[in-house]
Amino acid sequence: MEVLILTLCSGIAGFLKFYTTLLTLRVYVTWFPNLNMYHQPLYSLGKITDPYLRLFRGMLPTLIGIDLSPLLAFVFLTTLGDLFSSIAGTI
Repeated sequence: MEVLILTLCSGIAGFLKFYTTLLTLRVYVTWFPNLNMYHQPLYSLGKITDPYLRLFRGMLPTLIGIDLSPLLAFVFLTTLGDLFSSIAGTI
């Protein structure tokens, strides 16, 4: 049973780290308005990450025209990843 929980928690932690990397790439892409988000691979990147980012949109006010909601999304995802990593580390 412990091996199952260890494997599951390690797998979830690894996925969350990978997803955080995808979110980081997505945020970087938004800094370059001349990139077309409707061409591959940027289109797929947006389809994968935008639903999660939309959950947090509007929770934090914009500051000088900059949307700060991805910060909240990163904090939540990082906390969740650290939680699963620590569970896997204690078993």
